[in-house]
Amino acid sequence: MGVAASVAVAETTAGRVRGAMDGPVHVFKGVPYAASTEAGGRFQPPRPAPAWAGVRQATAFGCQAPQAPIREMPPWAGSWFVDPGESEDCLVLNVWTPGLNDARRPVMVWLHGGGFAQGSAASSLYDGRRLAERGDVVVVTVNHRLNIFGYLHLSTLGADRYAGCENLGQQDLIAALGWVRDNIAAFGGDPSNVTIFGESGGGGKVCTLMAMPAARGLFHRAIVQSGPYHTALTHEQAEATARAVLAELDLTPERIDEIQGQPAAALLGAMDKAGRGQPLAFSPMKGAATLPRHPFSPDAPDISADVPLLIGWNRDEVTTLLPDESLFRLDWPDLPARLAPFMAGADPGEIIAVQRALRPDAGASDAFFEIASDRMFGQPSRRLAVLKAAQGRAPAYFYKLEWAPPAWGGKYRSGHSFDLPLVFDNLALSRHLVAEDDEAAQRLADAMSRAWVNFARSGDPNGPGLPAWSPYEPERRPTMRYDIVSRQVDDPAAPLRAAIDRLPILPF
Repeated sequence: MGVAASVAVAETTAGRVRGAMDGPVHVFKGVPYAASTEAGGRFQPPRPAPAWAGVRQATAFGCQAPQAPIREMPPWAGSWFVDPGESEDCLVLNVWTPGLNDARRPVMVWLHGGGFAQGSAASSLYDGRRLAERGDVVVVTVNHRLNIFGYLHLSTLGADRYAGCENLGQQDLIAALGWVRDNIAAFGGDPSNVTIFGESGGGGKVCTLMAMPAARGLFHRAIVQSGPYHTALTHEQAEATARAVLAELDLTPERIDEIQGQPAAALLGAMDKAGRGQPLAFSPMKGAATLPRHPFSPDAPDISADVPLLIGWNRDEVTTLLPDESLFRLDWPDLPARLAPFMAGADPGEIIAVQRALRPDAGASDAFFEIASDRMFGQPSRRLAVLKAAQGRAPAYFYKLEWAPPAWGGKYRSGHSFDLPLVFDNLALSRHLVAEDDEAAQRLADAMSRAWVNFARSGDPNGPGLPAWSPYEPERRPTMRYDIVSRQVDDPAAPLRAAIDRLPILPF
């Protein structure tokens, strides 16, 4: 996109912003929705963005939150990476809109993945032009505080200055949704029709917002892609992590204010040591006023009972999550031991036998990927859909992606994140996965992106030219099976599902 033709200007509550055109779509990048979290804003709730005079340029992505560097870019993510730089001045968002008029289009607010620890809205994967243009919607993508900067819960240590200073990354997202409520009409959007959607950690952020009182009324539909998040940290877990971080910095609770002067790199180093062996040590915490309950345990949150939900997963999620090449060369005698960590103490033999009977042509690696992925993503997603449906106040729609990109001979099957170029209709920005002439993949992207837009518009993914999709209910378990040929199936792979669902749900 050439920024020289900066013809799009919109008025926000903090001042005017000038974006640019990407084809027929107006694009605004790096728009601040809250003040910088540098200096006195560190470990404090988000503050309003200061006003500015004149017209602010909004043609370049803002910085992402400080985070651990990616040591090696995996091959399946090749063309998605964008480096926008890092800063604690990271509370910015991006907007794609078909028009700066009063059309009151549905608004789709994207929360990026990365397990509450990493990620950026600047990834080319999240480019909103195709969704905005083809679906006539306004797309918003958001940066916010991550890892130690967003999920170190200093309120647990009792210092007055840090009262209410928990779940800051989520508080940032609520501030972004507040910005959408107050400003999106100037960008052609409808503040009374907002959908939040996210994948992986972004799906976990969606689940958490559904249980946060301050988020009530700021969104009206929710989509969780491969991110079923049931339980948050307890106060005791969060306090133990906060004390461990202070110890790594050679501080005590009595000297807690000295954390403000620590370099960002020192905080990331302390985070790495204090959280070692605990993948979600820096994540949302239950029990504070900001999040008084677990997101989806023991039931679905009442405050979002009237919010329709679309949720699903990819059949072979772990192919792109477990960096162990030996998993692609398993023999059957190896399988029980490799599955044991996913079995919560149960003997994997029965589940392996069920899977082999269902898919007699599959190999041991196929069985590992399908069973482990179901345990980590399928089972908790199904459970979340059941809890939502049980409320009886808004529908839940359930899907399962079984499409395998042809790259590398289909090695990565239906891996984690492979839904994203389909939902955003960005196959052209994913040439490491699909060729330009892959018409079957484009038809699938057309179907998924249209269903997501339909859901954002009305809370129902159905529409002309799409396969019929019924709301989820536990007796039939209707599931939209997305593949080269997509269709709804009741309780797909039912024997395997039943065997897995007898086990306790694994942590997110």
